[in-house]
Amino acid sequence: MGRLKRLRNLMHMLKDKASLIKATLSIKRGAGSSINVAVLRATTHDSSRPPSEKRVAGVLSLGDGSRLTASLCIEAIMDRLHDTRGAAVAIKCLFTTHSIIRRGSFILQDQLSFYPSSGGRNFLNLSTFRDDSDVDMWELSCWVRWYAGFLEQNLMVSKVLGHYLCSSPRANNKEDKEDTALTFSNSDLSRELDVLVDFAEQIGEAPESLHLQRNDLVYEVVRMVSEDYRLAQSEIFLRVVELGNRVENLSYDEMTHVLKALKRFEDCKERLLLLFANRKKNDGLWDLISETKVKLLAMIQKIDEMRLVMVRMGRRDDAGSASTLFRNTFSQSGKLFGSDLVLVHGWA
Repeated sequence: MGRLKRLRNLMHMLKDKASLIKATLSIKRGAGSSINVAVLRATTHDSSRPPSEKRVAGVLSLGDGSRLTASLCIEAIMDRLHDTRGAAVAIKCLFTTHSIIRRGSFILQDQLSFYPSSGGRNFLNLSTFRDDSDVDMWELSCWVRWYAGFLEQNLMVSKVLGHYLCSSPRANNKEDKEDTALTFSNSDLSRELDVLVDFAEQIGEAPESLHLQRNDLVYEVVRMVSEDYRLAQSEIFLRVVELGNRVENLSYDEMTHVLKALKRFEDCKERLLLLFANRKKNDGLWDLISETKVKLLAMIQKIDEMRLVMVRMGRRDDAGSASTLFRNTFSQSGKLFGSDLVLVHGWA
């Protein structure tokens, strides 16, 4: 088995060299050739190590030029990603893409956000990716599929929030972010909380073959994902605090929607703690989630009890007195019911 593995590694090394020579001698010399060379150097078949900082920097530097150069760079990475059958090459393409999201120039990030024009949840199209060359590559394929899903969700979060998690101009300014949250509508906060929880759920679906974290490439991938998750936790915390402060002004539907999102987040807590076993647990966030859930449940129960009382009063209303009391009670409690007033009145 060791001999076969060494032979395969040698073949992969020769294949990488051949690809580099072909790109270097390409008749399309100039920008196109240099871009392909930079991408090939960052996405070799070596499955044991992530691309070196020098190789990644070589790709990121392509965003310092024209928009055309940046566009060709993204196209080259995606062509490499979709043409390969090797798990190591695929995960390195994803790693390079993640590096663009985290610290690439605006022009590179902009070109990435528009690839492809149709967008969607599965635009990287790796949900069925398999490398069956050996057991290790089969298992690494699981990480490729998960990592692709993570990056897709990462880009979806950026579209909803209006900025990348790691490159927001307010990413490290808590006061600015809190002031901005005050201006958001309830529906905006709820929608953003939803997509952030989707993001956390996707992270929690990491392969259970955690022993592969001994692989330096996978370890570095998980490390970068953990940093993005830490930023997502900060965004979640901000929105839960604000929604918690607005509980009395939320409609019944809004409260139940937020409650479901918080429950989904709690459901992936154990898996996230296992994945990031050596990271800070952020107990303050989980305490906030629990406290907000209690607050929401208490308000929902209060509304449900009042609904029941109103319905019973309506059934005994044979002279209009109960109907009058019904309207008076709701006029005093309107802020609890919001848009549900008409619905509940219809029940009576």
